[in-house]
Amino acid sequence: MSPGEKNWRVLRKEDGSVLLARLKWCQSYWCRFRGLMFRGSLPEDEGLLFVYPRESRAETSIHMLFVWFSIAVIWLDSQGVVVDKSLAKPWRPMYAPARPARYFIEGVPTLLDRVMIGDRLTWDETAEP
Repeated sequence: MSPGEKNWRVLRKEDGSVLLARLKWCQSYWCRFRGLMFRGSLPEDEGLLFVYPRESRAETSIHMLFVWFSIAVIWLDSQGVVVDKSLAKPWRPMYAPARPARYFIEGVPTLLDRVMIGDRLTWDETAEP
């Protein structure tokens, strides 16, 4: 079973608190290309984790074309440390992290209130469908 077919969640490493109970793993070209385009909404406890082979500012930049709602974007380096975060608004052409990142998480805007730059995040497989 590939990572994209498993059930994942995001946790704050320091205290083990669950930040997102459902996380979709996006490592394939198609999943990263599609992202949240054409979706009407995103549940409060759900997010997407975008995975790249190396740290980069350019590769982990996003666009909000064809995304109809605002989202939180949390960028992480290879060690899972939050290097930047932003509220991304619909139809904006580009958002890029302030520092190179290997991963980023897209979730609902309230996620920004629960994550600080410098936090260390991790993800693990869950038993829930």
